[in-house]
Amino acid sequence: MLRASPAASSPAVSQLMRGEGFELLDRAGGWAWGRCTHDDYVGYLPDGALGPAAASTHRVVAPSALLFAAPDIKSPVLASWPIGARFTAREDGAFFDTGEGFIHHRHAAALDATEEAVAVAERLLGAPYLWGGRGGGGIDCSGLVQLALGFAGTQAPRDSDQQCDRLGTALPDDAPLRRGDVLFFPGHVALMFDETRIIHANAFWMAVTIEPLADLVARLAPDHAQPILARRRTE
Repeated sequence: MLRASPAASSPAVSQLMRGEGFELLDRAGGWAWGRCTHDDYVGYLPDGALGPAAASTHRVVAPSALLFAAPDIKSPVLASWPIGARFTAREDGAFFDTGEGFIHHRHAAALDATEEAVAVAERLLGAPYLWGGRGGGGIDCSGLVQLALGFAGTQAPRDSDQQCDRLGTALPDDAPLRRGDVLFFPGHVALMFDETRIIHANAFWMAVTIEPLADLVARLAPDHAQPILARRRTE
């Protein structure tokens, strides 16, 4: 987890996945301060989380991927890497050889492979809501949108307000919604799952869920005169 200050008790502000770049700006007291190169987010990481820079070739595309000791599903499991984790690998039959273990090819793909954003989000249904999470142990609303759009080939900022300012093109309030549209609410963001339902990571259900857009609007309406702040289309 990327933290607001150099302490394990400090609130998380984001999460850096294995193999992602981190520009080191300072280090002291067992903590590294710097910038995530994929989205310019700044924060603190435990110094021990850093390793040498490497050019990754693949990433985990399943919610998690088992790292086997050999290219055999019956071999011992050495670790589990979360969705979005990056690594350098060569193919070994049905597996990718990462140099640290073997990942089945159904759980990973080349970095330049793309897929539909909503399908990526749907793969994480039931994942726990985690403030600052981007898929390792949990995920938050903007983390889900950033991850899903990233797998679809669209680089998205980290926070929902940044996403609202920069993503795609704005839709009129009366425009029909379709799968993949991004909707913004006070402090929240969701993807349209179809014309009437959203998929989102949310603290109300504490999980990634699919529910009617009307249900979320009804929950927000008592406290917000304008529950939907913006509608944007990224494709």
